[in-house]
Parts: sequence; C-alpha cells; structure tokens
Amino acid sequence: MADQKPQIFELNNGTMQVKITNLGCTITSLSLPDKNGNLADVVLGFDSVEPYLNRVAPYFGAIVGRVANRIKDGKFTLNGVDYTLPVNRPPNSLHGGNKGFDIVVWEVAGYKKGEKPSITFKYHSRDGEEGYPGDLSVTATYTLTSSMTMRLDMEAVAENKATPVSLAQHTYWNLGGHNSGNILDQSVQIWGSHVTPVDQNIVPTGEIMPVKGTPFDFTTEKKVGASIHEVGLGYDHNYVLDCGEEKEGLKHAAKVKDPSSSRVLDLWTNTPGMQFYTANYVNGIVGKGGAVYGKHSGLCLETQGFPNAVNQPNFPSVVIQPGEKYEHTMLFEFSIE
Repeated sequence: MADQKPQIFELNNGTMQVKITNLGCTITSLSLPDKNGNLADVVLGFDSVEPYLNRVAPYFGAIVGRVANRIKDGKFTLNGVDYTLPVNRPPNSLHGGNKGFDIVVWEVAGYKKGEKPSITFKYHSRDGEEGYPGDLSVTATYTLTSSMTMRLDMEAVAENKATPVSLAQHTYWNLGGHNSGNILDQSVQIWGSHVTPVDQNIVPTGEIMPVKGTPFDFTTEKKVGASIHEVGLGYDHNYVLDCGEEKEGLKHAAKVKDPSSSRVLDLWTNTPGMQFYTANYVNGIVGKGGAVYGKHSGLCLETQGFPNAVNQPNFPSVVIQPGEKYEHTMLFEFSIE
C-alpha cells in the first residue's frame, strides 16, 4: 500500500455537508441548516490537516483507539500476560497511547458519491503497537443515510491474539455553530440512569451509581449549565446507557437541543456506555476561520465501552477474541424542533 497523505474528503447530499480526513477518520466540519435554513458548521476543528497532525487540540473530531478513555496506570493483564501501555496522561494511558488511531493515516478503502454518499477508512494496527497485543484490522464507514442523518459503522477483527478494543468518536459538537460561544444554554437528555464514578485521577472506581438526585441526572432534558458548577471543572463522566428506546438494534443515547437555532441532535448507538464531556480543558484554541474555542465551547458524546473495563471485572468486557468482530454503530440524527 502506498503511503497515503492526510487529506480532506467531502460527503454532501444537498442538505448536509460533512468533511472528514483520513488522518484519524476525523470529522473536520459538518454543516447543517437551522430553523431559517441558514447553514452553520456545528463541529469544532481546523481548516486544514496541519493542526490535527500537530495535535493543537488533541482528539478533536477523531476516532480514538485501540482503547478509548483511561486505562489505570497504563497496565492490564490478559490471559496471564501483563501488558504495559504508554502513560500519556499521567498516571494513566489515555485514548490509545502516544500515537493512537486519532493520529495515524488510514487507507481510503471506498468513497461513494450520490444521494447516500459514504466513505470507508481502513487501518491495520500491528501486534505490540502502543503496547497492545495482537494484530487488529479496523474499518470505519461514514454514510449520509438521509438528508439530515449520518451513520458511523466501526468494526475491528482481532487476527491472532485476544485484545481489548473500544473505539470512540471524539467530535466536539456545538449545535449553535462552532464559533457561537459556549454550550451551557443547550439542553441535553441522556438515556442513562447511572454513571461510573471516578477517583481523583478520573478513573472509574468500579462502582455504578444512580444519577437520581445528583447533578449528573440528565434523564429528563436539562440545560448543560444548570448544575455544571456542582461537578468540578464540568462533566467528564461515563453514563451507563440503560433506559432508552431502541431502533434498528440501536439504543437512544442522547438528545441535544440548541435553543437559538432550534437544531437538535439525537444519537443512537449499540455500546454500553457514553462519555459525556463538556470541553473542560479547551482553552484559547484558534480554530476554523480564526474562531477561538474556550472552556465549554463544545460537548462530546463518546459512545464507548466503560473506561478501564479491562481492569474492572464487573464492567462489560471490551476484550475480543481472535477471529471475533467488534462492532460499534452510531447514528447521528439531526432535526429542527
């Protein structure tokens, strides 16, 4: 395979326009109409691939892996073998290590235009890469399935050794437009009645805690800013997706509403968890068109396996066996309400 260069591809169905780069399968922009038909780009990001390559704002828009989120102390044991991962966010390993899936160039394996445009990316992660066991073949396909809906299908096959796999799509969304300020006035509903509480290093303790009566309760629609001051820097927590309706085998995970533009995002998925993150560490990042992104300027809805599941026997397993297939689907349904 020729060494591919990072470039930006477009999916356009006449209503929405999405730009994605083969560097990390990263969504660099997604433009949608508001209630008056005005288009705005609702994804935080950059105009070219260079800032992504240089990690000006790590993980913006990318698919992260081999294992998303934190692995405690960068260590786990599998089939009696101890594995050590890069501790790139001390004291833990975060989002796949020093050079995770977000910063590698994927191969473009398919690219279709037309009314249901799609693009498929492939990556082969070799045995021992970033400390993980076994060869892994990964594919990710983005499809505009209808005028206002985008689907992402992620698959991975372990070729020769059991390995943990948990991919996450790490886009920072702002339905008012990427340059419209903070998301504290937007309302969110999360179909999760429990969270996995974390220790001082943001690693789950293993406990599964009901959200009822806590600032983490989004079981009914509520403004992001309503009780954010009660949770330290902001939300950065894994929700247990346990109380949503289903559609095509996918669970309703979250609904986000922007009052000013009336844009709505409904997210459906098949994973057990979703990290809800309110851009707590984003600070003065210069993005598209010179927009400056500050704290809480976007929100992430990272559907995933539970963080540190590989070290928590009571969490759903993220280990796949040789020949087994990991399958993770996300459906982003946009609308005006």
